[in-house]
Amino acid sequence: MSNASPDAMLVLEDGTTLRGKGFGAYGESFGEMVFNTGMTGYQETLTDPSYCGQIVAMTAPHIGNTGVNDEDQESHRIWVSGYVVREPSRVASSWRAKRSLEAELKAQGITGISVPGTRALTMRLREHGAMRAAVSTVEDSHERLLERVLASPGMTGADLARIVTTPHPYTVTPPGGVKTRYRVAAVDLGIKNATPRNMADRGMEVRVLPATATASDILATDPDGVFFSNGPGDPAAAGYAVAAMRGVLDAGVPVFGICFGSQILSRAVGLDTYKLRYGHRGVNQPVMDLVTGRVYITSHNHGFAAVLPGAAQGDAAPPPGAGEETGGRAAPPYAGGSWGVVPPGVTAPFGTPYGAAEITHVNLNDGVVEGIRLLDRPAFAVQYHPEAAPGPHDAVDLFDQFAALMDGGKK
Repeated sequence: MSNASPDAMLVLEDGTTLRGKGFGAYGESFGEMVFNTGMTGYQETLTDPSYCGQIVAMTAPHIGNTGVNDEDQESHRIWVSGYVVREPSRVASSWRAKRSLEAELKAQGITGISVPGTRALTMRLREHGAMRAAVSTVEDSHERLLERVLASPGMTGADLARIVTTPHPYTVTPPGGVKTRYRVAAVDLGIKNATPRNMADRGMEVRVLPATATASDILATDPDGVFFSNGPGDPAAAGYAVAAMRGVLDAGVPVFGICFGSQILSRAVGLDTYKLRYGHRGVNQPVMDLVTGRVYITSHNHGFAAVLPGAAQGDAAPPPGAGEETGGRAAPPYAGGSWGVVPPGVTAPFGTPYGAAEITHVNLNDGVVEGIRLLDRPAFAVQYHPEAAPGPHDAVDLFDQFAALMDGGKK
């Protein structure tokens, strides 16, 4: 960060104001204020389309140490609206670095702020939830900036997949020496570069389609399987993706969804979705596989989730404790042990228009639904990132499970 950095101000919709120094482009930005707990992978975070419309605060205190390179981008641009760090690195120290983080933010017009209060900011968001905010290096009046924050749109009802998706289909083929075994149609709701790359490494030729592709468009590629990607915004606003998912399910083609794609599958089979208080964003989220009892440490970036089966359908209110730490709540028994955040009865199959389904994974921090599988159709989804380029890689075998599902669907 330059010694000549301008003064900057961060204002939340509840009036909370933090003052610091500008980091990145001169100007201002508006968006939903969230935090990310990852200690690595800031370049992947910045270029993840799922962060469209959000101002991201990094909880790790020192950001920018390894600069920016040309290999770790998850898309063609930075998608965050604004960026909040505690202390930017003064130098970029990596043989792979091509430029500094601040130079990249400036080049792409991303306004950020360096402020000593990131811990207080994170606690504020945990206690009161994600909220609208603005970062500015041009406005010096807290009152005027707050007025504009309160007039800005929120994330509920936001249809952002249309903004971040590819405008035209494209194909990712297996690398040299890897035989093509499957054809996959991937619906780009905000897909990251690492996702088709992981599938291609397993012999999948991936045809990436725009978010608004219909079931007919998808099935016209004659796929062995269909993938619905991660992405930003409110799944309730993406009715076009839900309709496409239902058409694919009707056709009986194997389906794999992650993150936003998991929410789309949930809505397609009749579950509701709701907004989490502050969401899951980071690379250290513990998720339990309810079938095996195995716990995965996973990468997350989502602010919405599926309502547990049996909760009031059509009611956006989450089940008790969802999206919050559970503290000292009594723990129901599970698999011979005690897990205070595994909701009672969560493993029971439930009915859908496509036959029986089951919840397969839950978050051990708060009991939020993290996975769903249909028992009478070849379809499953998880609410996290198996491709997680900066790690962890606990769940990368989900791509192999997708391949096995497609093997089962071949004549």
